[in-house]
Amino acid sequence: MIRIDNEIVDKTTTRAKESQRRRMNYNFHPQLDDLLQRMLNAMEPGTYIRPHKHEYPDKTEVFMILRGKMIVIEFDDTGDIKDIELLDSTQGRWAVEIPPRTWHSLISLESGSVAYEIKNGPYNPIDDKNFAVWAPAENSPEAANFLNELTKRCKALLKMD
Repeated sequence: MIRIDNEIVDKTTTRAKESQRRRMNYNFHPQLDDLLQRMLNAMEPGTYIRPHKHEYPDKTEVFMILRGKMIVIEFDDTGDIKDIELLDSTQGRWAVEIPPRTWHSLISLESGSVAYEIKNGPYNPIDDKNFAVWAPAENSPEAANFLNELTKRCKALLKMD
């Protein structure tokens, strides 16, 4: 039996806080070629997840909030926001499922935020994600500004302070 408890969530959160990328996965699947990928995804505010989609091969992705708050965004092909959801562990807004071929990203709103992520496998870094050309690369100088502007737009749409 695999257990998800405070100890493993806290360890993963600590590693995310120490990571230059401000996020960390903890995989429960024993091999990258498993057909069902299951992991904790700890994300700190300021981490930038470049909008992407999973196609060729098509993959469905599920995010369930365990702790904290995250925004999940779906985009159209030009980068306009198509749909948005606030995952909030204190408000019973638990999960979203992202269909294959859907541009998406996540934004962490609180330190210590952790989602349980489920995605079709296998994982292959060459074809796992197709990144949006309209969004800056993760380590580019434009990434921080893009994330800040996206966060402001999402908070406005969600009517958050």
